[in-house]
Amino acid sequence: MHITGAALALAAAALAVPVQDSPRQRLLDGKGLPPKFYKKPSNPYKPGFRDPYDSAVDSIGRKLDPLPYRNGLGGSVLGPWNPDRARQNPDLIRPPSTDHGDVPNLRWSFADSHIRIEEGGWTRQTTIREMGTSSQLAGVNMRLGEGVIRELHWHKEAEWAYVLDGSVRVTALDYEGGSFIDDVHKGDLWYFPSGVPHSLQGLGENGTEFLLIFDDGHFSEESTFLLTDWLDHTPRSVLSQNFHLPPEVFDHIPQKEKYIFQGSRPGSIADETPAGKHYKQSTQQFTHKMLDQAPHKTAGGEVRITDSRNFPISKTVAAAHVLIQPGALREMHWHPNADEWSFFIRGRARVTVFASSGTARTFNYVPGDVGVVPANMGHFVENIGDEPLEMLEVFRADEFRDFSLFQWLGETPQRQVVDTLFSGDKEAGERFLDKIKDAKKDEVTRGELEEEEEWKELR
Repeated sequence: MHITGAALALAAAALAVPVQDSPRQRLLDGKGLPPKFYKKPSNPYKPGFRDPYDSAVDSIGRKLDPLPYRNGLGGSVLGPWNPDRARQNPDLIRPPSTDHGDVPNLRWSFADSHIRIEEGGWTRQTTIREMGTSSQLAGVNMRLGEGVIRELHWHKEAEWAYVLDGSVRVTALDYEGGSFIDDVHKGDLWYFPSGVPHSLQGLGENGTEFLLIFDDGHFSEESTFLLTDWLDHTPRSVLSQNFHLPPEVFDHIPQKEKYIFQGSRPGSIADETPAGKHYKQSTQQFTHKMLDQAPHKTAGGEVRITDSRNFPISKTVAAAHVLIQPGALREMHWHPNADEWSFFIRGRARVTVFASSGTARTFNYVPGDVGVVPANMGHFVENIGDEPLEMLEVFRADEFRDFSLFQWLGETPQRQVVDTLFSGDKEAGERFLDKIKDAKKDEVTRGELEEEEEWKELR
């Protein structure tokens, strides 16, 4: 990005302009400058383009076609080419110069997953079969129309869910035989421990869509224990004895699993609560309103963390909902207790994963993509688009844990930090120490630059 002389003059006269309207503050707020302050930015995918700092490029927002040119290296493409795919993955086409070595694939798009289409809905999954690094968790994206039922079933894996849109009724039976019914909405969660029988039904005019997470990457939606499937594979004489009814009562039960199907319109929870004399209400809370949590405000966004500390039943899945403003960064960090399984809801991201032993790889993500970062691998998440980046960080763990690089260096003896990073540059070391002397974790950081360095970077 290049700034004209008019922009620099405006910066020099900043004292005459209210602080909140200054070019610097607009940039820090992620608003950008009016077009009159810019020259048309250079195309970074040309042989003559130079960028020694490996800045991010939003090839979708700028409508660019990425090509493998970087700082005088590379060449054109003569063979077959998929420009739409390339535009979604600019840092695979032209990796930063800091990328090195072999790193397994850490990106998958639900758009590449097979969709199973059923009556009034559909489902698709991302497991270790689709993405080899997704070993700890598996994800399922499911859609149910109004009144459409995901039939009564259970799994050997625990099920955690985030409602992407709409409303859904959930039912369950706890380990003590207590009944649970609740209606959940966009931004809400549910969690069913292993073996807990449950069902789902879409509510409202447009039903619901949600993300399911299972605590085993080998999970498959095809291996669910379904009520209709079980009864169809049980002798009618046994059904008769079990339910104390003549066997002919079961002559017309479904001959195969129903899985997802159109049901009748549900009434209120009060109307549908069983009234039998042995009915008892569950003492467990299987649902949670994640987005109703007060967010942790950061310099560049906000974070909500839900784990067993505020959603006690969720013993095997912890998660964070993260909002990253344009130009902000999910700070450099790592997770010591589990792989991170990320789901991108909106926005465009760049993520570099440091895998130790001199290896690193950069990936790009758009809505509907899944990312995996193995435990203890350092990484960041950079919002490279022009809208807020919304994502879920999900872990097979009872508690969310991460380490902040910024905080760590600030709380390490400063002599060691300088000896390690700046032994040959005293001035740079002093400036670095000044920045980290009061270091604290800032999960989503704005990356505020010193005044003169900011303008230098933007020229």
